[in-house]
Amino acid sequence: MVGSHIRLAAVTAFCLLTAACASSPDYSDRSSGWSRAQSIPEAPLQCVPYARDHSQVKLYGDAADWWQKAAGVYARGEMPELGSVLVLTGYAGPRHSHVAVVTAMVSDREIRVSHANWLNDGAIFIDDPVVDVSPDNDWSQVRVFNERTGAWGARTYLVQGFIGPGRDNPLVADNS
Repeated sequence: MVGSHIRLAAVTAFCLLTAACASSPDYSDRSSGWSRAQSIPEAPLQCVPYARDHSQVKLYGDAADWWQKAAGVYARGEMPELGSVLVLTGYAGPRHSHVAVVTAMVSDREIRVSHANWLNDGAIFIDDPVVDVSPDNDWSQVRVFNERTGAWGARTYLVQGFIGPGRDNPLVADNS
């Protein structure tokens, strides 16, 4: 009788554990309206490690510090380039920034980026549309498409610039 209770407890525990694993939502569901969100990892993924892992820019620290840390190390500019890292400033307040990797050049006013934690939930968004809405067409202000609502986000973000993809001072071959 005691052995039966132990087996029953073991089977119950196993069922509860496997049910917990299976009960997490499927964030890749195409019918949810945000099909480009790949997943939400166990620990939310932040934008900095995602950008570092998916670009040639290998900086560390807070996204708010990337622009300054890139000075003298990586090329920095005002215009997007394929593979560059977009740095948004004032993303969620004056001291918060966001970084995203430019994955496609659609037109002189539209790009695609891949980034993590855009909506503060750790989700990864692939080829997310970003449009230049600056009055001078200089990429100083952008809007980001919201995959969940299927519309352009209402907020305009300030762009600090684009980092990379190359080095700031490439070595010049010495022909002497």
